[in-house]
Amino acid sequence: MGRLALRLLYWSPRVLSIAFAFFLSLFALDIFREAMGWWPMAVALLVHLIPTAILAGVLVLAWRWEWTGAAIYTLAAVLYGTRVLPQHPSWFFSIAAPLLGIATLFLLNWINRSKMRAAL
Repeated sequence: MGRLALRLLYWSPRVLSIAFAFFLSLFALDIFREAMGWWPMAVALLVHLIPTAILAGVLVLAWRWEWTGAAIYTLAAVLYGTRVLPQHPSWFFSIAAPLLGIATLFLLNWINRSKMRAAL
C-alpha cells in the first residue's frame, strides 16, 4: 500500500465519524418546530444531542485505539439494526450502514497500524 493510501485509510474513518456525528445532530433540529419555552427547548435539545455526544466519546477512544472504534461502532450498528430493521429498513441504511462502514475502516486501521505509523 502506498503512503497516500495509508494516509487516506488513517483519516477516512475519523473524518467520516465527525461527518456522521454532524448528520445525527441534524435530527435535533426538529425541536425548534415545537412551541415551548426557552428552558424546555434547551433540555429537549440536550436530550436529542446525547447520541452525538456518545459518538464523540467513541471517536476520542477510537482515535487512539482503532480496535475499540471497530468494536463499538459495530455494536452500535447491530443494536440499532435489531431495533429498527423489521419496521424501518430505510432507517437502518441511513444510520446503521454508515456505522458499519466506519467500523470496517477502523478495523482496517487496526490491522494496518504498523505500516500506517511508519507512513505517517
